[in-house]
Amino acid sequence: MKKKNGTEDYSTKGAVAYSFGQLSLITAYQSFSFLVFTFYFAVVIIDVNLITIGYLIWTVWNAFNDPIMGYLSDRTHTKYGRRRPYIMIFLIPLALTMFFLFFAPISYGITNQFSNFIYFVIIILIFEFCYTTYDINLSSMFPEIFISEESRIKANNIRQIFTIVGLIFAFILPSFFITNLSDPTALPDYHFYGAMMIILITVIGLIFLKFTPRERLEFQEDYIGVPGFFESFKICLKSRSFRWAVPAFIGAFFIESIFPTIVPLFGKYVLNIGEGETLILSLLLGVTFISAAIFINFLWTPLTKKIGVRMMWIISSIIWLITMIPILFISDRWSGLIVFFLFGIGLGGSLYAKVLVISDIIDEDELNTGTRRDASYFSIYIFFLRVGYIFVFLSINLVFNSVGWRIFEPETVTMAHIMGLRLLASLFPAIALIFVIFAMYRYPLHGDYLKSVQKKVKEIHSEKKNKIKTRQN
Repeated sequence: MKKKNGTEDYSTKGAVAYSFGQLSLITAYQSFSFLVFTFYFAVVIIDVNLITIGYLIWTVWNAFNDPIMGYLSDRTHTKYGRRRPYIMIFLIPLALTMFFLFFAPISYGITNQFSNFIYFVIIILIFEFCYTTYDINLSSMFPEIFISEESRIKANNIRQIFTIVGLIFAFILPSFFITNLSDPTALPDYHFYGAMMIILITVIGLIFLKFTPRERLEFQEDYIGVPGFFESFKICLKSRSFRWAVPAFIGAFFIESIFPTIVPLFGKYVLNIGEGETLILSLLLGVTFISAAIFINFLWTPLTKKIGVRMMWIISSIIWLITMIPILFISDRWSGLIVFFLFGIGLGGSLYAKVLVISDIIDEDELNTGTRRDASYFSIYIFFLRVGYIFVFLSINLVFNSVGWRIFEPETVTMAHIMGLRLLASLFPAIALIFVIFAMYRYPLHGDYLKSVQKKVKEIHSEKKNKIKTRQN
């Protein structure tokens, strides 16, 4: 009867179908995070200062790209819904861009550093445009498909399983194609990996489009009430809940980004993972995310049900902070595997928390405005995540310049270089976690207030649905 009346809020089949899209989304972005810096620094041999400038330009681009695409998505109205058309259009361009990320001018024998730098800037801007449009629309579907807190917790559990699988794809698959991630002679290997990514992302994306749930009836006319672009941006930033969540989002994303970015160099020079052992290097990250998946299912999900997502995130962040300490002392692959596994405990809590927090904020906004603006919030949320990426490369730039590593010279690695890598993997993330913990401590959307918001939003959805049904009849 629930299915017939369209009131069923959750089904495992629907959650699996939606979560399947995470594979293409996560595999694409984490491949970008894991490989692009190492590729352009150690294979293409671009000065780290130029790479930092490239990422600064990339962030400025995001300042316009992310909010505009979110606004356009919320204002879109088609027979396929607001989100699906963008996913359909940008799936293939995203897949193709993954190939060209690793096909710099040096592939054609052009070794001029400036030419390769210009290409680097252009291709990461194109990648970001395609990825952002795909990501915003796919992510915006989550709080629209799964409405209640219970259904979101259940669906997010499945979603995170697929997220972890996507992360493992991104970190393990390169080891089957690239013999040495930081070897300038590995250029053809990167080409082959990029070609494989075209096939993988396209196939996964098409399966997602075929089976994922459609837009809910009660949101079909919400595009009418979306405010103008600047007004929409202003409303998002006026939200006290959103403002306090932003530092937590940035801090968590900083850690989630800097870790895979430096692992190729960290594994080689700190843990002494040698030539032809890329699989072991990938296993370090694989173990981390397998650990995250285990603790999401057996610790963080039940804890969220008992104490709420805010307190769960605070607790997981404290644990995460403690697991940073051993990174300063490990020096071989076996101790690395143990510490990286422990690192995954806190990481799992962070991965699990963010989408639940932003979904609650969107509900609160709907209560205040009467309109769901999921894409607007997700686009600004993603914009602030990219700000976290700027801190990643400013940190790397600061450390690499301090230890004399502007240009990659593998034969001159010193203890200073190794200490720099240790600090990037431990001290800098620890500072970020302090911001996460403080921001979540001050975050107001929890407890009785959150329950009140959820109850009132449920009533709004019922009213919207009844109005549309009445008009159709």
